[in-house]
Amino acid sequence: MIKKYWIEDLAQAEGQKVEVEGWLHRVRKLGKLAFILIKDKTGIVQGVITGKPPFLAEISGEQAVRVTGTVTPSKQQPLGVEIQVEEIEVLGPVLQELPFELNQAEISAGLEHVLDHRVLSLRHPKTASVFKIQSGIIKAFRQFLDKEKFTEIHTPKIVATGTEGGSELFEIKYFDQKAYLAQSPQFYKQMAVGSGLQRVYEVGPVYRAEPHNTSRHLSELISLDLEMGFISGLEDILKLEEEMLRYIFAYLEEYHSQDLALFDATLPEVKTIPRLTIKEIGSILEKEYKKPLEILDLDSESERLISQYVKKEMGSDFLFATHYGKDARPMYTQPSAHDSDVTESFDMIFRGLKMNSGAQRVHEYDVLVNNIKEKGLDPAEFASYLEIFQFGMPPHGGYAIGVERLVIKILNLSNVREAVLFPRDRFRLTP
Repeated sequence: MIKKYWIEDLAQAEGQKVEVEGWLHRVRKLGKLAFILIKDKTGIVQGVITGKPPFLAEISGEQAVRVTGTVTPSKQQPLGVEIQVEEIEVLGPVLQELPFELNQAEISAGLEHVLDHRVLSLRHPKTASVFKIQSGIIKAFRQFLDKEKFTEIHTPKIVATGTEGGSELFEIKYFDQKAYLAQSPQFYKQMAVGSGLQRVYEVGPVYRAEPHNTSRHLSELISLDLEMGFISGLEDILKLEEEMLRYIFAYLEEYHSQDLALFDATLPEVKTIPRLTIKEIGSILEKEYKKPLEILDLDSESERLISQYVKKEMGSDFLFATHYGKDARPMYTQPSAHDSDVTESFDMIFRGLKMNSGAQRVHEYDVLVNNIKEKGLDPAEFASYLEIFQFGMPPHGGYAIGVERLVIKILNLSNVREAVLFPRDRFRLTP
């Protein structure tokens, strides 16, 4: 019986007759010889066809095929082997002209056209690598937190109220009630910490109804959330994120170096990430760039400029911008004991773009109820959330990373939609 192999494992089968299943990436017919490239999810291998066997006339690019042949050494090929092809069975024919070429180094088409035909674009090795890297980030995120005694949870995405207290929510009809798509699992993370799970994380979609049409915004994104109890303060959270980033980048270096090489991507070194308060950043921006902060918050240009400064002066691709103003943060953010204007909060900025927000949370019931009222909200609407805060809620905090933003900055992509399998934005609802 002929053994079936993944392409990446073919070097182990030198001299053997094998089967490989995948797609024909390229077909070149040159008289008495023909060369094909066969791809599966693990890689690409060259096949050599000698003579003019009957199947040669039937094959063309992007067909799904089963290839039978003998694995032989080839120093010219990346895998060190190639296949001397004896038979090709077409499992899935191509029925119409391709919307763009897939056997070039890049897909030469505009982003909207590519997204219109997103499924086919994923056949391109470079496009596929974006999502292999994204998968690697999520896998490393899980591995690191499992090691740190976190428990993975799964929270509802249909909710009765928003977590941020804002109006940018997708309203949906839920039987005879009004409901919304979740902006964040924030309430549930905190409730889980107080329940006794103590350290929790979630990987899942969140929804933002902001009517933006930019290269940075999405209506549906994958959020990497975590929350941890019994912290001493904000610094515990910052140190955890530093360690997590080191773990993620080390994982990508070990398991995804070939995917990164397709983009000439250089992974940053994660040393101690500089910490600057929002007020310190305001002074720097005013002095260096004549851009004062009108409020204790950062817009996208401020994030870019302070990153430029930190890279030049401190040699870091990262920044923890800390202690944002009360008005810029949700009601569950811990007020600072040292400065009444600010909160125990932070953003992590990477290469000029905010990756995540985080904070120490309010854990005292009376303070939280008062914050809800100050935001113009009714505590009665948050009764199920508030319950656990009356039963021994520990000091706690956490953050949430948008994985798509991390991917685009690692790979230097120009638009966040390039890092989404099937994007949902202001105008796109298909495919």
